[in-house]
Amino acid sequence: MKTSGFSVRKIVLIVLIGAVITALTLIIAMYAMTGNSIIIYGGFALTTALLLWGAVFLRLLQRKLSEFTSDLCRTLDGMMNGNEKPEINLEEESLLARISHRLERLYHTMQENRKKLESEKTELQTLVSDISHQTKTPIANLKMINETMLGHSMPEERQKEFLIAAGSQLDKLDFMIQALVKTSRLETGLIVLEKKSSPIYETIVAAVNGVLTVLEKKEIGLAVDCSEELCIAHDSRWTAEALFNLLDNAVKYTPMNGNIRIVVQEWEMYVKLDVIDTGKGIPESEQAAIFKRFYREDTVREVEGNGIGLYLVREIITKQGGYVKVKSEISKGSIFSVLLPNQRQL
Repeated sequence: MKTSGFSVRKIVLIVLIGAVITALTLIIAMYAMTGNSIIIYGGFALTTALLLWGAVFLRLLQRKLSEFTSDLCRTLDGMMNGNEKPEINLEEESLLARISHRLERLYHTMQENRKKLESEKTELQTLVSDISHQTKTPIANLKMINETMLGHSMPEERQKEFLIAAGSQLDKLDFMIQALVKTSRLETGLIVLEKKSSPIYETIVAAVNGVLTVLEKKEIGLAVDCSEELCIAHDSRWTAEALFNLLDNAVKYTPMNGNIRIVVQEWEMYVKLDVIDTGKGIPESEQAAIFKRFYREDTVREVEGNGIGLYLVREIITKQGGYVKVKSEISKGSIFSVLLPNQRQL
């Protein structure tokens, strides 16, 4: 029998009517068997008392339910506004205790979701602001080049110079967008790093190949100290991306005829990979901030870059259970250390 269509009042009334009918039936049956009129009077008195106590019970139950409903609505309103934690007087009633327990769990879930949404909103606002700031200069340069070429007649050689300059700005925008796409996919979990046991030397070679041209142009020496047999569990493609970013930075900030070394050491719990350069160095006050997205020192604004490479390095290495640290001195160079879990610990 379904009771969803019955109110509490109706259910109590049905029970009372059933009890009264049952009592009257018993009284009549007993009178018929004994013929004693006292049973009639006593039965009616008992039935009247039953009705009175039933009415009292119904009134108290309605009052209790009304109070509970009001408290529940007030609590839910407070939870939706985010400024009130569920506080219901349980009075040792198991049903109310169960409801209160679930309300409290719901409240904590709502608070966590609210904080997460606020955090994501702040991050999104920061990201939009950073992207706007980073793209402002290349777009302004492209507009200026376009207006100059449209508004002035110039020889073919001059036009070629402007087109080369426009291509350089387009390359900057393309690199930034690609870096942002990679970072976004890593952060949102769209890309899952797959760690497989493979030689770390091959990963280093893949990263070095991306900077060979610039190394030769600046006549920078490169030495790699790594065993070709050393295998660790890592995502070779994304680890190569991280190492490329470290090498790219090292090449940018190392002067002509400088030196870069890659040294790999196997420890008990980690494999440590150092990228050592003889560049300009990083001030100690800046070293904690260089891994932030779009962060660049004021002293290196003239060097081409967008401040996202080191942020991407940290994301890639962290997602493989490792970490990155830096040690640097002004005019003496920098050492970026990548530590990845040793295969024996996985």
